[in-house]
Amino acid sequence: MKLNKIPATIVTGFLGSGKTTLLSNVLKQAAGKRIAVIVNEFGELDIDADLLRSCPLDCDDESSSDLKSENGIYELANGCICCTVEEEFLPVMQQLVERRDDIDHILIETSGLALPKPLVQAFNWPEIKQHCTVDAVITVIDGPAVAAGRFANDADKVQLQRLADDSLEHDPSLQELLDDQLSAADLVVVSKNDLLNDDQRASVKNIITSKVPEAVKTVYINNGEAELDVLLGVEAGAEDQIHEVHNHHDHHHEHGAHHEHAHDHFDSFVITLGEVDGDKIQTLLSELISTFNIYRAKGFAAIPGKPMRQVLQAVGKRLDVHFDRLWLADEPRLTQLVFIGKGINKESIQAALEAAVVTETV
Repeated sequence: MKLNKIPATIVTGFLGSGKTTLLSNVLKQAAGKRIAVIVNEFGELDIDADLLRSCPLDCDDESSSDLKSENGIYELANGCICCTVEEEFLPVMQQLVERRDDIDHILIETSGLALPKPLVQAFNWPEIKQHCTVDAVITVIDGPAVAAGRFANDADKVQLQRLADDSLEHDPSLQELLDDQLSAADLVVVSKNDLLNDDQRASVKNIITSKVPEAVKTVYINNGEAELDVLLGVEAGAEDQIHEVHNHHDHHHEHGAHHEHAHDHFDSFVITLGEVDGDKIQTLLSELISTFNIYRAKGFAAIPGKPMRQVLQAVGKRLDVHFDRLWLADEPRLTQLVFIGKGINKESIQAALEAAVVTETV
């Protein structure tokens, strides 16, 4: 009896693969669909969730304010979602189930290293299975990185992040992790297609077809743009077949007490500044990324004289910058950046970034 079940789409993929951009574009196309979004990310300031909040969710029901933290966004602040699923995912899903009449679809963005299988298995819990089904697991991969054999935009940084989880009893390669993310896929999305030539595209296609069944479709996209009917309405019912999915992680990943706090082995903090010089903040960020073991830096900058907020996203050695929206009239013009890394020090990074702060001259 799937007729009245809420469909849920799980989006997985490495850091920098383009998951958040894809979700943002889904929400922009929502056209009245009432979508609840669960965003899973490291850091006390959830930048991904804030980016998604700026999308039109078209969900104005004031009575559902207890269901959503803001505009349908759920933020799970702990480590990878597959590791905290017992502690956080079930309570959130129970809240969604209680308000199921207000929801047309659920979108779940996993953290960069989360594996989809344990999350899909959670949909077989009686409290969830009765009311929800996994419409599809979408695995997003970085086209140029896979074509180059790196698998992630900065393979070294992603691998270091994985190895920092000392609860693992094996040493997973990025190849294994990619295999595991693809093993549960009902749809594969190849991002940054515009950066691939024909030979590279063929190479990516060969890698994917060797890892997934023929029935699994692959979509090549630019800038996270894909048609809504391609991403939603797959009706895979993935929870019914997930037991048939076997991957490298099965024998090593246990949700015991020793694993509950794996995220504590990462350093994450937020740095708040005033208005900053746009060129200088980008230069300083690039220098910091080259010098320190920073896995990710992401946030917003307030640039003097600019009416719009600037988004900065650094994954690996690449820094992407764009303006996303106007500053609100009652919004403080602050620069806020969340840093995720290993052995990084907030005071030293803040001191370096202070050089970009613009001070008013009398």
